[in-house]
Amino acid sequence: MPGGLLLGDEAPNFEANTTVGRIRFHDFLGDSWGILFSHPRDFTPVCTTELGRAAKLAPEFAKRNVKLIALSIDSVEDHLAWSKDINAYNCEEPTEKLPFPIIDDRNRDLAILLGMLDPAEKDEKGMPVTARVVGDSVMVLPTIPEEEAKKLFPKGVFTKDLPSGKKYLRYTPQP
Repeated sequence: MPGGLLLGDEAPNFEANTTVGRIRFHDFLGDSWGILFSHPRDFTPVCTTELGRAAKLAPEFAKRNVKLIALSIDSVEDHLAWSKDINAYNCEEPTEKLPFPIIDDRNRDLAILLGMLDPAEKDEKGMPVTARVVGDSVMVLPTIPEEEAKKLFPKGVFTKDLPSGKKYLRYTPQP
């Protein structure tokens, strides 16, 4: 499937390890519609907020017979630890349980099968990169040291406290 999926195509019936155990995609969906959304890495700021929003909206999707499932390139163990941060971001109890599973795609086999990666867009390590639009606040890259961030963003840098203790969820008002 070199070009990935097109409208009207049936999604492949892949098998994968997830935060709820091993699944076969079509069996997981049953007679439901499905939304499979992909994220490049666990414990990253934008992905955390996006999965947090998906968790908040999950009951609305369930009312419409739609199952959600996420894909990320890290291990199930990382996904479970990250789930605590996602729930904490939502001001919920920081448990490992989300209202949807996260697929372990550490070899990127599934992302490649589904045509989710643009082979031409890679970073200096040869990893695929993503692009997103900007909302109200903007994320501050976790790689920018604290002192440099204070100089770069005079409106202030705000860090969300998370169960993992990692300080990666930082943001500043839109410049």
